[in-house]
Amino acid sequence: MANYKTPKINCDLGEGIPREEEIFPLIDCASIACGGHCGDENSILSSLKLAKENKVKAGAHPSYPDPANFGRKSMNLEFSILAASIQKQLDLFTLIARDQEVSIDHIKFHGALYNDAMSNALLAQELCQWLSNHHKGTPIFVSPGSQMLFWAEQFGLKTRLEVFGDRAYQDNYQLLPRSESNSLFTTLKEVETHLDSIIYTQQILTHSGKKLPAQAETLCFHGDNPGLMNFLPILRKKYWK
Repeated sequence: MANYKTPKINCDLGEGIPREEEIFPLIDCASIACGGHCGDENSILSSLKLAKENKVKAGAHPSYPDPANFGRKSMNLEFSILAASIQKQLDLFTLIARDQEVSIDHIKFHGALYNDAMSNALLAQELCQWLSNHHKGTPIFVSPGSQMLFWAEQFGLKTRLEVFGDRAYQDNYQLLPRSESNSLFTTLKEVETHLDSIIYTQQILTHSGKKLPAQAETLCFHGDNPGLMNFLPILRKKYWK
């Protein structure tokens, strides 16, 4: 407890929302979509310029190659095909980031790929082995209690433990599916209750009321959360004075 530091704020951006210039001053790092579920050269460039202007760290946010479903549906792909898609997304992000003289802070998988890798041991192992071979020096965002955390440690990857600040959790550390009611916190009261537990007790209060230990290093808020700009400025002042 004495050595615990308040987690940094991260946000998933570059996804077509109209108010990124208002979000960047309130966060510490951004995960920017790079073409799999959303994003293209222009959107990546725009987000990276805002990150640079606001002194916000920027990382890549690759996903299943499925813009039609915003990367939120699982895909049964051969791993070689999935890896090639992820690399293509990272190459695009890296090219633009270098041109803007922005260093790549981290890699964070998006949506269904992120969730699948949390629970699917084989997928997590394949991803971590691939990352070890191609991107070992870049930190990976991983969730507590996940297969990605386990396999990242086995392959010696750098990690940052991420907890979602605006999503409800199940008792197994997995996110409550978006198809369930109250899976996304959109009000100040909901998010504040969730963060009080994470920040003050280092525990996630699950949807059922169970408390799961979690010393988060970074807290994620979704850029497309409809209540984001109603609660994030208030919470930034409360927890990150």
